[in-house]
Amino acid sequence: MSSTPPHTRAGTAGAESGPLTASLLSASLTVADLQASIAWYRDVLGFTVLRTFDREGTLFAASLRAGSVPVLLTQDNGAQGADRIKGQGISLQLTTAQDIDGLAARMRARGGTLESEPADVMGARAFRLRDPDGFRLVISSPR
Repeated sequence: MSSTPPHTRAGTAGAESGPLTASLLSASLTVADLQASIAWYRDVLGFTVLRTFDREGTLFAASLRAGSVPVLLTQDNGAQGADRIKGQGISLQLTTAQDIDGLAARMRARGGTLESEPADVMGARAFRLRDPDGFRLVISSPR
């Protein structure tokens, strides 16, 4: 039986205790068609492509950003089965000060399919849509 208390990890004696204080959460999404996903995040949502990554001449990842929110897209290599379901059980929430109705209209005009129209929900104006792999995105603005 270990003598290390459950809230302390070995090798961290004297380290600050207490809850994690994070300043940013970023997402790394494995996608079926990297080129299509890059285009969707760039052209429909308005993300900026910061950098792409190649391995032996083959594109395998892209780093994108919308404001201060980073997203890494990586090409599924099929190791866990080519038909594995992606995007279930996760919802990515993006908060903005921008006009939600205007953003929803622009994303729809650029080929995005809204899962829900803009509505007032729990003190915010929000809408939902899914990316090509089924990852749900909620875009909201505080009221």
